[in-house]
Amino acid sequence: MEFCPKCGAVLIKKTKKLGCPRCSYISKGKVTKLKTSEKGPEIKKITVLKQNIQTEPIVQDKCTKCGNEEAYFWTVQTRASDEAETKFFKCTKCSHTHRNYD
Repeated sequence: MEFCPKCGAVLIKKTKKLGCPRCSYISKGKVTKLKTSEKGPEIKKITVLKQNIQTEPIVQDKCTKCGNEEAYFWTVQTRASDEAETKFFKCTKCSHTHRNYD
């Protein structure tokens, strides 16, 4: 890749010589064939194993069904945006789910 010495633009092929698309500069040498290539790292196939993993945080909340003291916790905006979000709790022992509308 060559640049114009007058204005700095990238020279393009004009007939048998390179010329500037902005100004009237034309290079003195002939255009040689340019080859470009790009090699990147070989992409390896990634296998994803689906597992039942709970990613929600665990909080202290007593289950109304089994009496367990720990539950997974997450929130969802179930009503209008100017109202509080709904908090969901899922028991770590029996998987009973309940919600709190604070």
